[in-house]
Amino acid sequence: MNIEEYKAKIVTNVYHITSESNVALHKHPKHDEIFYCVNGKGFGVLDDKEVELTTGKEFIVPAGVMHSLKTDSDLYVASFLIPVF
Repeated sequence: MNIEEYKAKIVTNVYHITSESNVALHKHPKHDEIFYCVNGKGFGVLDDKEVELTTGKEFIVPAGVMHSLKTDSDLYVASFLIPVF
């Protein structure tokens, strides 16, 4: 495994989700996704359940699983897309 090539394939983002945001259910076939709540509160949504997100909590989504985010106020998350083999 070439660690530099692998590091280059990791995608990072920071999102601000509000009560007006409409994050559609979606999936990433070739990436696991890790959300880390930087500030605020909300929920990570899967097909069959919701995971509460508060500052310092994480929400991990395996590759190929439908997911979304929602909040009634403000939610700030860092997102990391990690390629799977």
